[in-house]
Amino acid sequence: MQNLVGDVSSAARILPELDGEKLFISHGKGAYLWDSHGRKYIDTALGFGAVLVGHSNDAVVANVAKALSDAAAPSWAHVREHGAASALAAQTGALSKVIFTNSGSEAVHLACRAARAYTGKSKIAKMAAGFDGWFDDVSFGNIGSAEALFDSNQRPSTARTTLLRFNDFDDVERLFAEDGDIAAVLVEPMLANAGCIMAAPGYLKHVQEIAHKHGALVIGDEVLMGFRVFNGLTSHHYGLDPDLATVGKAIGNGVPVSALLGKPEVLAAFEEGRVLRGGTFSGNPLASAAVTSTLQLLEQADYAALMARGNELRTFIRSCFEAEGVRVTTSGYGSVFTIWLGDVEPTSYNQAAEIANTEFSKALHLALRKSGVLMMPSPYGRIFLSFEHTDSVIEEMKQAFSVAAKEIAKVFAA
Repeated sequence: MQNLVGDVSSAARILPELDGEKLFISHGKGAYLWDSHGRKYIDTALGFGAVLVGHSNDAVVANVAKALSDAAAPSWAHVREHGAASALAAQTGALSKVIFTNSGSEAVHLACRAARAYTGKSKIAKMAAGFDGWFDDVSFGNIGSAEALFDSNQRPSTARTTLLRFNDFDDVERLFAEDGDIAAVLVEPMLANAGCIMAAPGYLKHVQEIAHKHGALVIGDEVLMGFRVFNGLTSHHYGLDPDLATVGKAIGNGVPVSALLGKPEVLAAFEEGRVLRGGTFSGNPLASAAVTSTLQLLEQADYAALMARGNELRTFIRSCFEAEGVRVTTSGYGSVFTIWLGDVEPTSYNQAAEIANTEFSKALHLALRKSGVLMMPSPYGRIFLSFEHTDSVIEEMKQAFSVAAKEIAKVFAA
């Protein structure tokens, strides 16, 4: 009898069998993973966006190992936590106060608590189909749920959470006309888990303007997108001024760590003891060491080159499929993007749900896996690139996509 429920502790890790065989990863280095049979793959999931400077980066591993040898859980304030917070805050502008947590879900939960405490209001408005963690309040309206697909005359809500339609300018104004109890709007700069749906020009600033006009805060959920487009918050890249932000994944290069960032006045209640926070492992020495060493590497990283390599790959994917009679398009950025069957890049979740093709995405996953590339099998899945995805790795990926396109065309050619 197997003791691990469903083979995994997180459902996102489940992959389809290939030739009757399940996949179990043994180890990874740089842009590559090896399975339990010794087969080598180019990784494009990268800890679902967490691994930005490559698997098992020597500098990160050395600093985390040193922290482990010094004591993993000293209970009391330790010498690494302040340095990690300062390194993070140096890249996040007015969001100068930091509270470390262990997962993105925890960081978002704490951000919602902070917003309710600061405003005295009780509801959080989140984007339908946005993934902001698995805790009860913000899992409402997640991708795939019935609530996420709602018409403009509807407003799915619970006692503590209400939904907004991403990229719907009028829906933001309708929300605040309907409800005066909104503490904050929780928004990703790109609706990532719904297939990299890009924000329409001016949409994010519109959300911020309307929220602030009605006394609500803006929480930028950057657990996935923070530090992936440039060395800082993607919200700031668009000229936004969120009151709170959540980060994780890339700041620790795969070591479990996340953080709530906030303006001093918004997080003052935590410092004054008026709002509860805790967590035995929050800001632990291993996480702090990972943050400090990863951010040092990102200061020197060539983001422009990474984005260029990714955009070149996106262009190649479209052309190699088109050569086989299959039309595909992509949405997102050079360092994280989604592949769609057809020539429509969705601008809303309702549209994405209409064009999502589960059979195509699973077939593409299996075809690439045979050629040594691992990608998510969901139509809303993403291809992530790290700084270890060099020109030579991209060339390997192109070869794999060329082979996959020929196989896919047997079923999906127009």
